[in-house]
This record gives sequence, structure tokens and C-alpha cells, in this order.
Amino acid sequence: MHRILVDEKKWISENRFLHALNYCMLLPGPEAQQLATYAGWMLHGTRGGLVAGTLFVLPGFVSILLLSVLYAGFQHIGLVQGLFFGIKAAVLAVVIEAVLRIGKRALKNAYMYAIAAGAFVAIFFLDLPFPLIIATAAFVGFIGSRVKPDKFVVITEHGAASSDAIEGARTAKGRRAQPTLRRTLTVSAICLALWFVPLIALSSALGFDNVFTQIGLFFSKLAVVTFGGAYAVLAYMAQEAVQSYGWLEPGEMLDGLGMAETTPGPLIQVTQFVAFMGAFRNAGGLDPMLAGVLASILATWVTFVPCFLWIFLGAPYVERLQQNRSLSAALSAITAAVVGVIVNLAVWFGMHVVFDEVEQLRGYGVRLYLPGMETVDFASLALAAGAFVAMLRFRVGMLPVIGTSAALGAFWFLVS
Repeated sequence: MHRILVDEKKWISENRFLHALNYCMLLPGPEAQQLATYAGWMLHGTRGGLVAGTLFVLPGFVSILLLSVLYAGFQHIGLVQGLFFGIKAAVLAVVIEAVLRIGKRALKNAYMYAIAAGAFVAIFFLDLPFPLIIATAAFVGFIGSRVKPDKFVVITEHGAASSDAIEGARTAKGRRAQPTLRRTLTVSAICLALWFVPLIALSSALGFDNVFTQIGLFFSKLAVVTFGGAYAVLAYMAQEAVQSYGWLEPGEMLDGLGMAETTPGPLIQVTQFVAFMGAFRNAGGLDPMLAGVLASILATWVTFVPCFLWIFLGAPYVERLQQNRSLSAALSAITAAVVGVIVNLAVWFGMHVVFDEVEQLRGYGVRLYLPGMETVDFASLALAAGAFVAMLRFRVGMLPVIGTSAALGAFWFLVS
């Protein structure tokens, strides 16, 4: 998105892109789709935001829906198992590459590295709530802007004078949406009605114990209390879907993430797979496949409708605060903290890919993961290492790497 919007199309400047990105990092929910919506809003107002945000999601929705049907209906076939075995190993390399890519952009000095390290320790070892980590990072950034502004305000303009002129003309429609009370109330009323009316109807007609009501409420809560995108929230979502609701088996969350990595659209669309499997296995009187499709639509709706609310409601105010150093420092610190959270996911993901058994120990307020060394899966380790070398050393694209790894995984299952 940065390469196309800033470097190629020159629709927005570097500074404005990073400002929008950090605001979306601050929001709960999928920052990629929110950033697309924000960019569309800056260029063509509300209509641009609706078009950009919707089309950003639609291809991935169709793709994951088809893969979910394949997974639910043919999971027992060895070839399908082998494909997902290879995909999971390659996705580990993708997550590590994401850590390096985002870290290169966000960790500009020792202070940002310290915030990222602190966030990793807080979530991996201390199991602190993600919103608390984000709030703490924002507070540290705010204080840092007063003490050492040159270290905490890492968003800078990179000689984009020419693109600013283009940007000023092309974002006129977005800037017309002034943050007035009337506009705020109108946007809130429309988006909240679209979000909550289906939930109220489901709970009234089916009751709170029905799987569709549970899916609607769970993913609505996820849209509010989780920050930093799919990488940051995967562990929480997996824990709830596996342990609390019983929608998935432990390894199936990794299969779902592999689906989301290999399809277009934001990674958070793994929620669609979780909902599909939950309804497929708890369909009640409905056909399981039909229940899965309906649950996919419901999960996608309650995941992404709030994103439009956050952008259309908050973007006009954020645009006014673009030159606010304290806000920029707080958002920069949040981005650094998110890097630490994604490192947490990379470690968690890596242990579950490479080892068949991972024990969790708790004591004195500390959580430790202990993989069973005797359960190491050397085939998975080899595939992950090969994918990592291909992506990081030889710059092979993500889709070819994952496709090759899936084919090798299928071959391994067939011969072994």
C-alpha cells in the first residue's frame, strides 16, 4: 500500500501515510482495511472510503469462504492435510518477515527498541492485556514528546513537496468533511445501527446460547477490544475459539491463518474461517455448510462495519491533529509496541509449528512456554527454514513461497 499510494501513484505524502497508519494502529480491529478506508476517504470523501474499504475485503471473503468449504468437507483427505502442513510452515517465515518489515519502519532508535522489547515481555511472559500495553505505550510516547521530542517523534517528512501539491488537490473532498457535532451524530447513528441491529435481532430470535448469537457477539467484542491487527490478536482469538467456545481444534487456527496468508485481503479475515467452523460443527437444524456460510457473512459484517465507524468518525479529527507532536509521539510509540506484540506471535507460532507439544507453565505472575524437545517436527522445521531463506535471502514473493511449501507438504504426506 505504501509503495503504490506514496511512491507510484503519489496520491498522498509519506508523512500523511504514516500519520494515517499510526492512527489505524491505535484503533481496534484490522489496520490494513482501516488504512485503505482512510486513504479512500482522503481522496474522495465518504464514497471513496466505502468503495476502498469494501473492495479491500471482498476478494479475500470469497477466497476464504471457498477454502473453508474445502477444509470442512475434505479435511480428512491426506492430500488436503499435507497442503495445510506445508502452508503452516511457510506462514512462520511470513510472520518473521512481517516483524522485520514493520520493525524497520517503526524502530528508529534505542527508545523505540526499548518500547518494543517491553511490549514483548509484557504480553509473552506477563500475559498483560493488550489494551493495557497499547495505553502504556501511548503514555510513554506522550511523556517522551515532552522530554526528548527528537527521539519519540519518528514520523518525518521525506522531501515530498511535489507530492504534497498533488495530495492537496486530490484530498479536497476528504478535507471537506469537517468534524462537526451534526456529522458526528449522523455517522454514529448510521454505523451503530448497521452494527447492532443484526445482533439484537439474532439474540431476540435465537437466544444468547445459539452459535450465531455467540459468533456475532464474540467478533463484535473482538472489533472493540483488540488492537494491532490479526498478528497481534491471533493468540487471544485462538484461546477463546479453542478453549472457551470449542469451535476449533488447537492446530486448526494455524490452518486458518495459512488460508488468510495465501488469499487477498487483510489477514484478520481468519475470523471468517473461525466462524465457519464454529457454525459448521454446531449447526443445529441447519445444513452444516449453509450454517458455515451464514456464519462467515455474520463474522465479516461485525468485524468490518466498526472499521468504517472508527474511520468516518475519527479521521476528520485526526487530520486536524496531524502536526500535533504529542499525538505523533504517542502513535509512534504504539507502532513500536505493536512490533513487540508481533514478535510474541512469531515465537508462539514458531513453537506450535516446529513442536508437536508445547506446555504452558504459570507461577509468580509469569507465564512460560516449554516445548517438548522430543516432539520436534523436522519436516516442518525444514520447510519453515527453506521458506525463511527464500523470502529473506533471495527475495522470493510470499505466494510462490507458500505455494511451493504447500506442494512439498503434500508430497511429504503422500510418501510418509
